Amino acid sequence: MYWIIGISVVVLALFIFLYRRYKMFAPALAGNHKDSEKLINLNDKNFNPYIKQGVTLVDFWADWCKPCKLQGPIISQLAEESTTKGLKICKLDVEKNPKVSKKLGIRSIPTIIIFKNGKVFEKFTGLKGKAVLQKAIKKAIE
Repeated sequence: MYWIIGISVVVLALFIFLYRRYKMFAPALAGNHKDSEKLINLNDKNFNPYIKQGVTLVDFWADWCKPCKLQGPIISQLAEESTTKGLKICKLDVEKNPKVSKKLGIRSIPTIIIFKNGKVFEKFTGLKGKAVLQKAIKKAIE
């Protein structure tokens, strides 16, 4: 009898976990994604001027990367919802801009780096949810 309750609790916990993961990446799973107009596309030439002052989140990605395609809509949504003055949300294609990628030691993508006044504040490798990134941005701004 107790084993039925135990299995029910495990199934419920698994369902809650999977639902929370789905909600975290739901914007990316919606299908056709178009980048936000507020999202800044960086390259090897304009990278340093953009990160020099304030807080800047940069998504390092490549066109062939499947996790990057899931991360992209989340980054666009952050850019669209951003109201913080001085915060810049950017992305940089590592295939087209190898100098910056090599300088920062980017070996895995997606990689997200939050810069504060030109210095690395926090670095994430792999797919990250919106809440995780919002929390890191808030910490960098304070």
